[in-house]
Formats: sequence, structure tokens, C-alpha cells
Amino acid sequence: MAKKKAPEEGAKHKNNPNVIGLRAEVLEQPITETLEVNYMPYAMSVIVSRAIPEIDGFKPSHRKLLYTMYKMGLLTGARTKSANIVGQTMKLNPHGDAAIYDTMVRLSRGYGALLHPLVDSKGNFGKVYSRDMAWAASRYTEARLDNICSEFFRDIDQDTVDFADNYDGSMKEPTLLPTTFPNVLVSSNMGIAVGMASNICGFNLGEVCDATIEFLKNPECDLLGILKAPDFPTGGELLYDGGELSNIYRTGRGSFKVRSKWRYLKAENLIEIYEIPYSTTVEAIMDKVAELIKSGKIKEIADMRDETDLTGLKLAIDLKRGTDPDKLMQKLFRSTPMMDSFGCNFNILIAGMPRVMGVREILDEWTAWRMDSVRRRTYFVMKKKQDKLHLLKGLKKILLDIDRAIKIIRETEEDSEVIPNLMIGFGIDDIQAEYVADIKLRNINKEYILRRIEETSDLEAEIADLQDIVNNPGRVKKLIIAELQNVKKKFAVPRRTDIIYEHQMAAEPDPEEEIPDYPATAFLSREGYFKKITAASLRMNSEQKYKEGDGPFLQWECTNRDELLVFTDAQQCYKTRLSDFDDAKASVLGDYLPTKLGFDEGEGFVWACIPGDYSGNLLFFFKNGKAARVELAAYQTQTRRKKLTGAYSDKSPLAAAFLLREDLELAVISTEGRCMVFHTAALAPKATRSTQGVNVMTLKPKYSVETVKPLGDTPIVNISRYRARSLPIAGALLREEDRGEEQMTLL
Repeated sequence: MAKKKAPEEGAKHKNNPNVIGLRAEVLEQPITETLEVNYMPYAMSVIVSRAIPEIDGFKPSHRKLLYTMYKMGLLTGARTKSANIVGQTMKLNPHGDAAIYDTMVRLSRGYGALLHPLVDSKGNFGKVYSRDMAWAASRYTEARLDNICSEFFRDIDQDTVDFADNYDGSMKEPTLLPTTFPNVLVSSNMGIAVGMASNICGFNLGEVCDATIEFLKNPECDLLGILKAPDFPTGGELLYDGGELSNIYRTGRGSFKVRSKWRYLKAENLIEIYEIPYSTTVEAIMDKVAELIKSGKIKEIADMRDETDLTGLKLAIDLKRGTDPDKLMQKLFRSTPMMDSFGCNFNILIAGMPRVMGVREILDEWTAWRMDSVRRRTYFVMKKKQDKLHLLKGLKKILLDIDRAIKIIRETEEDSEVIPNLMIGFGIDDIQAEYVADIKLRNINKEYILRRIEETSDLEAEIADLQDIVNNPGRVKKLIIAELQNVKKKFAVPRRTDIIYEHQMAAEPDPEEEIPDYPATAFLSREGYFKKITAASLRMNSEQKYKEGDGPFLQWECTNRDELLVFTDAQQCYKTRLSDFDDAKASVLGDYLPTKLGFDEGEGFVWACIPGDYSGNLLFFFKNGKAARVELAAYQTQTRRKKLTGAYSDKSPLAAAFLLREDLELAVISTEGRCMVFHTAALAPKATRSTQGVNVMTLKPKYSVETVKPLGDTPIVNISRYRARSLPIAGALLREEDRGEEQMTLL
């Protein structure tokens, strides 16, 4: 950081009175001060005032536009030109007419970016699923507020939210809109700020209302069972992954896959795509398909065209003769944006601070804010009634002597003395006296005054009821629940995005024709190093290399297309294919599975197997003496999921595991030196992966299962001594001749 000198020209002309301002001095400014003074205010402005939505589900640009339209009477009135709305909105939003109109377009029914559009539009507003379909200029289109906006402005005049000055202090605008339902979860929202972003997917309004009602009744309710999955205005099919959605609901971060809807017209031998993922466009899909056709990766398509019309989106794909439409679509899903991931980042401003929250936390914040709004509304109404009651109490006092009140007014010479004289004469305050003095001459009869005074008891009851609501959170929740039920009844619509559960998914065909199939031998070390070696390479060198301190653990004869199941100490199972591993040589260490498969932090390798056709069972032995026999089919999935949670019981550490194609006898040895032999047919197979199993070996408190081996692989001679007649048993102490020359090791 150098200090700049003043220009030489300044010295040249310093005595010339006609030369002004040539001499300038540039001062040093530390970079930290530049960031703090110049950059930080800009960054905070973008985060707080532009890009991140708040708990009502709106960014400031949305809120300013909708409030302007509300004040223009467009909630109940006819549509007006969009240009008129844009001009009026500039009183609140000084960022230019183009930005305001872009905001209106994205909220409109015509554009279709929201499940429940907020702007009822007329004219060409473009389409969210098209990159190139431009919307018409604001002078050609018309708009008004959609009916659902009545739920945003219902109580806005009853002190439910705070108001602040606009940018020039000429008018007030609301800091939030008092939404009667969690609009933050219903209206999708995306924003990119400085150093952070927000991407909130939309949920079905009916499901959101049901989930909020259940949350108000029981904050620990199962949200995933009620709020099934996100819902998108462009439809499509959401591939349901319970674990990933549960993580999104808990943390506010994660992703899920949405794919296009399609149908096959056999008579015309073509495929029609009629719904696509929310995060892509028809142009992006067509460009990618054209690229694949040009590169020769897809040869089944004769032609593809966009046939979108007034009835909606439609992409037509003409097929060549003999093409299997299901296999082609699976290939297109893998290779094009016809199937796309939606990344969630539920970043919301709470009291001016950005926070990434899960669905439960969002509902917690929304209900707390909404309860405060309802209390404020109730207090506002109660205060109005209290003021009215106060006036009626003053009116009641003059009922006893109406003639005296008239006499006081008539005998008062100056107008300014009327109120003080009434206050003195009847012992009422200035507000009550002003009210009495303003009564019309025709209304000073006793009947009118008695009729008004009769309202007093009703008002007192109403005020007491309203005060109870203000003080009773349970009653406030009941009011919110009633409002949510009303919103659901009036505005809820069926889901647009279908949920495809795992058992409904067609088995995703693997591109077998693209994967060469050949025999190989797989080796796995104790520490988790894996290598796949071809027969030719193995013949050249069969001596395997291992890391120092490591050694052989498992070995299989396999093919390149086989799957591999890898089990970890965190009770998770990672699924991969042998084709994902490069062919190796005996002289290399191989691939380290925790790194190759992306294990979670702190997760360690335990065991692995090649399941083949998923017939047979897995047998898990635990340190506590229990054994669980699980059907191998429980690990087979229709989709290519990379990780299964709850792969086996977490009640005790795993001692050993086996892949059983047929039953056999096993020897179980404890750390006490006891052994028992039993036949695996005694264990009934279970379909649940996380089953705790049954007790096989009874152990004393200090001891645990140490070794499990097939009986044929042990040096045991006196087999009958250890064979179990019933389960569980403690086993017998190993004799010297049954121990063998070497200590048995854990498989």
C-alpha cells in the first residue's frame, strides 16, 4: 500500500489564480477500513434489503409491490395496466421500473413460477419453463391481486405488523405482511446475496396448513408424515428419499431429484414430455438431447421438437423402429436435465439476521410471530371496545339528569367552556364530555340514551373475552388453527408433483451394453484397501502387496458388473459396482474404500461382500453374544442408491459377519476362552435390516464374542463337547488340543 504523491502540475500552477483544483492529495486507507466502511454496508444491504426472504415469505421487492397493489384497490377491483402498477410501486421501491416489472412477472399466474400465484395477470407474461419466451412490455399487460392475497392483508389495518417510512419519508410501508398461513413454505423463493444464498422450494398449501396445525397441537409431531414432500408448479415426479428429505426438514439443507413426466404413444411411435423439473427449461433439455444425438451417444431418436401450445408444455420425441421407450427415457434421465436435482438452502431473515433453518424451526418461528400478530390484533380490537365503553359510561352518568346537561350547555356563554362545565357538572373526563357535547339534538331523548347504555354489558363481556385471548396462548393457537383450516378450505389444491416411492420406481436399467463384462478376482485388506485384478494380470503376479501392518481379509471370484456392499462401524452400507474401480495389479495397494466411497467423518470400514443376485442371507454376530440373520434381499434397491442407513443393529459392536448361500455350522469363541458350535439353520431370517437378533451365546459381564468361524476352518477336534442342543448356551472352555497351533483371528 503506497502513498501517492500530489501531481506535478499542481506545483507548476500553484501561483496561477486561474487554475483551480489541480492539486490533490491521496490519503492512505487500510484495506480493513475500506471493507468495513465501503463494502460491509453494501453486503448487509443486499442480504437484508434485497436477496433473502423474511418469515412472511417475501423479499422487500415482493412486499412493496403487493402492498402498492393493495393500496390501489386491486384486491377487489378490476385489473389495471401493469405500467400503472409499476409507476405507483416506485414510491416504495426506487430500483427502477424494469426490476419492479420483473418481480411482478415472477409472481403472476401467467408465468407459473408459484403454486399459488399472487398476481392475477392478463396478457403475455412468459413461462417459467421457457428460457426464450419473453414477456410483453408492461404497457400491454394488465394485473390485479389474486384472491389468496386477501390472507396477506386481512388484519393489516389492526396493528398486526409494524410500519416504517419509505425511502424518502413521504409514506409508510409494512415491514412484514400478516400472512395467515406459512407462506414462506408455500411460495418458492431463490436469492443470491453477498457471501450467502437462499433457495426455498414450495410445498403444497393443504399439507403446509395440516402440518402447521399439528405442530401447534404437538411441536414434536412427525412432520415428514404430514408434509410429505415439496410440490412444484411445473409438476413432474419427485423421487422420494426419506433419509434425504428428513435431513432437509431437520437442517434446511440437502437436495432431491425431480424428473419429467412422459407418455408413449404407440400408434405414432413417439414420446411426449408434458411436465419437466422446476429447475430447468425446454430449451436446456432440447440443447442437451441434440448434443447427445450429434455425439452419437443416443441413436434411438429420429427427431425432437417443441409442440408447446395453449394447452401447455409438450416436447415430442420421434423414435426409430424397435426402440424401447422405457430404456431410452432412463438414459435421457441420466444424461439430460429431464431429471434434475433441486438443492435446498432454507436461509431466512429472522429479526434482521440470516439463519438456515429446517422446516420445524421455520414453523416454530412462524407460529411465534403469528401468535404475536394475533395478540396485537386482539389488543387493537379490545382497545377500540374499551374506548367505546368509556364513552358509554360517560353517557350513562348524564342519563340521570338530561335536563341538567342541556341547562349547563345553554347557560355556558363561551364554546370553549362547554366541555369543562360538563366535566365539573357530571364528574366525567374530557373525552366523555366531548362525546356528550357532540350528541345531536334529536338523540338526547331518554330512549336513545337507554338503548346505547344497554350495549355496556355486552361490551364488558366482549372486552373480558378479548383480554382472556391476549393472556391465553392456548386460545391464540385455536384462532390460528381456525384461520389455517379456513385457508385450506378456500385455497388448497391437489399436489402437482407426484411422489414416486422406491417400491413404485421401475428398476433403473443399467447401461450394461456400455460396461464390459469379464471375470476378475477382488481382494480386500483388513484396513479397507480394495483392488480388482483380471485373470491375465493375476497369472503374471499373484503375490499381493499390502500396507505395513495390513494384510489379507476377504477375496472373491467375481465379474466386472458385480455389485459390492461395504459395511461400516456407523451401521451404514455403501453400495458400489466393481466397474467403478479401475483394473489393478497385485503390486499396488488398491483403492482405499472410505475415501473412494465418501465415508462420513470418523466412519470406519468393518466388512464387505459381493451379493450377486441377492439370494441368501447375511449373518451378523455382535459382541454381546447375539446373532441376526437378515435376508440379503433387504439390501436390494430399485434405484441406484449409494448409501443405506440402518444396515444392521446398533445395540452392540459387530464381531463378525458372513454371507450365507447355504446353512453351515459355525464356531463362536468368547474372550473368556469358551466355545460353542451351532447350526445356522437354528436362526430364522428377518426382513428388517436393523433387527437386534437372538441371543446365541450367554456371556458373563466382563466378556464378549471374540471370534466366529465356519467349523471346517477351525482345528477343533472334540466337536460334540461344544455343539449346542438349544440356544443360547454359555459354551465350554476350549481344550488345548482344540486351540490349534495358532490363535484364531476374526474374519
